[in-house]
Amino acid sequence: MRFTSLQRLDDGVVERAFTLGGIPGIVWTPASTSASAPAPLILLGHPTLGLHTMYPRLAARARQATADGFATATIELPGCGDRPRWPAVERARAELRRALRAGEPVTDEIADALVSPLVDRSVPEWRAALDALLALPGIGGPVGYSGGVISLGIRLALAEPRISAAVLFAGSLVPRAVFEEARRVTVPLHVLLQWDDEGNDRQAALDLFDAFGSREKMLHATMGGHTGVPGFAADSAARFFVRHLR
Repeated sequence: MRFTSLQRLDDGVVERAFTLGGIPGIVWTPASTSASAPAPLILLGHPTLGLHTMYPRLAARARQATADGFATATIELPGCGDRPRWPAVERARAELRRALRAGEPVTDEIADALVSPLVDRSVPEWRAALDALLALPGIGGPVGYSGGVISLGIRLALAEPRISAAVLFAGSLVPRAVFEEARRVTVPLHVLLQWDDEGNDRQAALDLFDAFGSREKMLHATMGGHTGVPGFAADSAARFFVRHLR
């Protein structure tokens, strides 16, 4: 891990940009952390819009988490931001847009072509980032995962034993293989669902929630569209992490 910049935000949060094997990322830590008092870590997932585009929302989530005593970190997804383009996924994304414009159903084939390669490549990268992050002074376990592409969160929660709890943002573009993996997820889950999300098949999201194998799982559904997650819903997710990671 090579740090490329460091700044202290107004509330004392330390923000460091880094690269790891050519993959950009950002880590935020509370000013009070030290090697003798490490902070638990939350990995911040995000959609495939690039870190630059997502930065304001990611930084806001990081600041809320650091106020609760957590370190947070994120990395750029494959084919996004400044990373090399990924022609196969670009074609799948174009086919998704075509189907949506035409009012056609989004088939399992489209979901698989778009999401499966992303998940397959991303999970090892997130695990390598976790290795490097937990080696930093001032960061320790337990570890949580929050948000992002739900299929990635499912696979990571299943594959990475260091993740103790997860907050997932409901989505319906879930390949059938990942849907089946959800049945084997056992960590505590808090799932946020926007009831009127224009880009989400509500019933598919509810079916996925039913499929999760976790004994402790909570669905927090609120009215509104994709970008309208209310503050109280975000607060409930924050309290979930305080219960399970502190």
